[in-house]
Amino acid sequence: MQLNEVHRGITKHRKRKRIGRGQGSGTGKTSGRGHKGHKSRSGYSRKPNFQGGAMPMFRRIPKRGFNNKFAVEVFAVNVSRLCEAYNDGETVTLETLSAKNLAKGTFDEVKILGDGEITKKLTVQAHRFSKSAEEKITAAGGTIEKLVAKRTPAERVAALKST
Repeated sequence: MQLNEVHRGITKHRKRKRIGRGQGSGTGKTSGRGHKGHKSRSGYSRKPNFQGGAMPMFRRIPKRGFNNKFAVEVFAVNVSRLCEAYNDGETVTLETLSAKNLAKGTFDEVKILGDGEITKKLTVQAHRFSKSAEEKITAAGGTIEKLVAKRTPAERVAALKST
């Protein structure tokens, strides 16, 4: 490719295609729609899941189980990760967890799990704690603050019903 060929064929102000303006235009008569069939008719619109009359993919794939849309999504963080990310005497909050990329994505509650060791004195704020996590944090000299969930399951169901 040569430098003078880079923009060849690119037109900034291309004229629009004038459809249905006689046979000499190249797009007369059927206006580029072909002959007969659904797409040639006016008012045609196809559903996004239409697959040419074949059984759609979402009906072919087997469905199993149950997906509870009212379930509380709990994000788990291990004690060892807290020990790595925080300095002695710091407070662990939901904001600092997300700022340090320890709690990612969308979730309703955070649970601290007791996997690993903790040697630093931390004040940990979370919705839930495992027994081993509580023991390890308090043994290291830290404190635990249990947060109240933003919405209870009943409030979540009520919010979904109102929309």
